[in-house]
Amino acid sequence: MIGQPIHRWWYLVLGTISIVLLLAGYTWLSHRQHVRNPADTTIPTWGQLRQGVVEAFTPDRHGERWIVVDSSATARRFFLGLLYGVVGATIIGVLMGCLAPVEALFLPVFTLLAKEPPTAALAIFFVMVGTDMPMYVAMVVFAILPTLAQAICLSIKEVPAELRYKAYTLGASHLEVIWNVIVRYVLPRIFDAVRLQIGIAVICLIAAEMVVGSEGFGYRIRLQSKLLNMNVVYPYLAMLAAFGFAMDYALRLLQRILCSWYIKEAGADQ
Repeated sequence: MIGQPIHRWWYLVLGTISIVLLLAGYTWLSHRQHVRNPADTTIPTWGQLRQGVVEAFTPDRHGERWIVVDSSATARRFFLGLLYGVVGATIIGVLMGCLAPVEALFLPVFTLLAKEPPTAALAIFFVMVGTDMPMYVAMVVFAILPTLAQAICLSIKEVPAELRYKAYTLGASHLEVIWNVIVRYVLPRIFDAVRLQIGIAVICLIAAEMVVGSEGFGYRIRLQSKLLNMNVVYPYLAMLAAFGFAMDYALRLLQRILCSWYIKEAGADQ
């Protein structure tokens, strides 16, 4: 039956099968490529990948470990940009959803900016912000704020009008209605919207690091790709995927803690 949920155990089994198939497919591709060319480095074997991981964790001639330097740089840029982007989008999105004049002021601009690929505007960011930390933060903010603000605004439009009327009837002020009714109602959807923006934010940050970075995941991937050291590139890509998965899981966990009522309702619907 369409839309019929399955047992959680089946989710785990099918998810495990998909990962095993992915790893098996890569193993087969790597084996086939090395049968044709034993010196190939474009699809490394598992042994070559292990050597790449060791290289990333081994101190270089400057005594620095690539993985430590790159992780620290990328994480600082990402989380600072995510913080500014989410806070700004939440404030503006709530105001847009609650106040029609604010929506009329911001919606056309945000609709236009949301359709502009941030990576295509890299040169503009270099000129306006420079090539230091503010540029990376601005890239992440520009990538997520317009779309996230619109998503929050649309979520507020779905808040049942009777909830607001009941709050006003009980004597609530405008600010109390916004904070205690509207924000609490859309908070779970804000978490969902942020989860969907994580990948976009990472893409834009890595693109900026590839162009002007002197450290970070994007810089390392570009440098090692030029040298055809794919046994280093692939582990870096895997770590980016693991980071995105961890971020998604952390946001879902935070949603479950702060919005337990929403999780219970969703479970009841199923």
